Amino acid sequence: MRGIADLVSRVVGHIDGPTALIAQSMGGVVAVRAALQKPDLVRHLVLTVTSGGVDMARLGARDWRPTYRQRNPDLPSWFLDEQEDLTERIREIRIPALLLWGDADPISPVAVGRRLAELLPRAELVVFAGGTHDLALERAAEIAPHIDRHLAA
Repeated sequence: MRGIADLVSRVVGHIDGPTALIAQSMGGVVAVRAALQKPDLVRHLVLTVTSGGVDMARLGARDWRPTYRQRNPDLPSWFLDEQEDLTERIREIRIPALLLWGDADPISPVAVGRRLAELLPRAELVVFAGGTHDLALERAAEIAPHIDRHLAA
């Protein structure tokens, strides 16, 4: 794999019927790009504490990359260097989107979730008090009912 585009291609290659994409953090960029490539098959989108492809610095996010690079020296640089701005393209996603955020996440602050909610025409933002960047891991029991409701709608 040589870049995010390869990762997106791998995901898109497995989408052969109606699909819901659920992603956290950098996975949100992959999910957004996949949803843009397969608009007829991706039916639901769940994004948790991600950039989703918007400009994080403008929204007060702390840059996690230097520390992450230091702790994971074998991680490919393309993963850490990905910063494509998908802001205008995100508006094309017309499917229901559930945005799950924690209000104690300096890496993807609630302002990012709010921005995505503005861009995605059918988005719902749910904010969890005290939720960190590990929201899906730490609070799985709390977020699961929201995902179930979203997918059932």
